[in-house]
Amino acid sequence: MPKYLMLKHYRGAPAPTNDVPGDRWTPQEWADHIQFMRDFAERLQDTGEFVSADALAPEGTWVRFDGEGKPPVTDGPFAETKDLIAGWMIIDVADHGRALELAGELSSAPGAGGRPLGEWLELRPVMSEPPTVTE
Repeated sequence: MPKYLMLKHYRGAPAPTNDVPGDRWTPQEWADHIQFMRDFAERLQDTGEFVSADALAPEGTWVRFDGEGKPPVTDGPFAETKDLIAGWMIIDVADHGRALELAGELSSAPGAGGRPLGEWLELRPVMSEPPTVTE
């Protein structure tokens, strides 16, 4: 069964249908959104399609190997991660069609006013084997 990564974005994707920024949601709207996510993950655990998921904090650090000694560390820029990725879920499903179905359902998580968020999710297959290089 193929695995897929569903990335939830803060911004950087097309605007969701319920385009009210999260900092303007009420505590209850946030609670309802989080509960939807928990219920969704629990249902996928029951079907055996859930692999893992997490929300990401906005802070982060860039680190790289730079030879001997301590690696250099900086606070940004985070164009590809900190500013964009809110969280992720990995699913293990029968086929691409099922992955699309689940991504569409996850996109319906409630947002402001309890209306479906309609956020765009990035759906990417997880590589099962390294690509073959031919010359």
